[in-house]
Amino acid sequence: MRPKNYNKMTNILIAIVVLLLIATLVQILRVSELLSEIKNKDVNEVTDEDNSTQGVLFLIVGFGFLIFVIWQMVAWNHLLLPPASSVHGTQIDFLMKMSMGLILVAFFILSPMLFYFLYKYRGKKSNKAYFFSHHNKLEVIWTVVPTIVLTGFIIFGLKTWDNAMNVEVSESTTVIEVYGKQFNWTARYSGLDNNLGQANYKLVKGRNTLGVDTLDENYADDKVTSEVHLVIDKPVLLKFRSQDVIHSAFLPHFRVQMNCVPGMVTQFGFTPTKTTEEMRADPVVIKQMKEINRIRLANGEGEVEFEYILLCNKICGSAHYNMQMKFIVETQEEYDVWYASQENLKNKLLTQK
Repeated sequence: MRPKNYNKMTNILIAIVVLLLIATLVQILRVSELLSEIKNKDVNEVTDEDNSTQGVLFLIVGFGFLIFVIWQMVAWNHLLLPPASSVHGTQIDFLMKMSMGLILVAFFILSPMLFYFLYKYRGKKSNKAYFFSHHNKLEVIWTVVPTIVLTGFIIFGLKTWDNAMNVEVSESTTVIEVYGKQFNWTARYSGLDNNLGQANYKLVKGRNTLGVDTLDENYADDKVTSEVHLVIDKPVLLKFRSQDVIHSAFLPHFRVQMNCVPGMVTQFGFTPTKTTEEMRADPVVIKQMKEINRIRLANGEGEVEFEYILLCNKICGSAHYNMQMKFIVETQEEYDVWYASQENLKNKLLTQK
């Protein structure tokens, strides 16, 4: 087994080698300047030979960079998230793929052209530049086409965002409040009436850690939990609050992220489409979890199973990494059994007296 600081030492050695290589190149250039001065040459004069040398070097570096980009895409592709587990998430993934597809097509067409033309039309004393002021047709094309494409992306993105933000609460919608504080999450389910009791951070005191307004009758059948259970294919509306600083609720597999701001309520609606068990059986997830457990075992930690996890995507303090809460997606029958086992908030507060 490799020592724990093996990778750190390797990175330090690589950094030292790179610095030495840069220093060597600088010295070579300095020696070249000194030789030119000895030969009574103007070191600032750019010759055709210099342009040819620079053109070849740029060609090598440019295409080397393209190869490096392709290698990066292949080498790190396995770290990408698996397909989204929510309805709106598939739309976000589609938008992302379309955007990246267009960017990569443009990049891999224009970059080689740029590198080649810089070499082909390198400076020569015999060359004369041709100037023209404008080209109306070209200017219309490169203005109108990107405008149409970007407008389509923006409209599609706005519709997806609107569907997530403006959720119509019906009898089938599960309303859950997610309460963030340094350094944990707490969930509060609305009761059978599907109405959350009112809450205010000013009411946080003693056992009332969520600041629930006990004068509001709607709070009585709310349920407070340390993990969230969701029903597959059933819409859910998450309402976010924060007790102290700005947190960022992040559910990567659902493509959900929303800031939790002290003194106000933010929300995000989505519909889960894959149960936790279905995700555990997904070939992509299996491969990723195998790699994660390999690393954990190498560090002396135990193996873990896939879980949907709520994270905080803002550095909110020294124990920021502790802000994790499990989300479980299951069938309606499994959810009903779990929900029935949870104690009502009113009874819980009375029990704690």
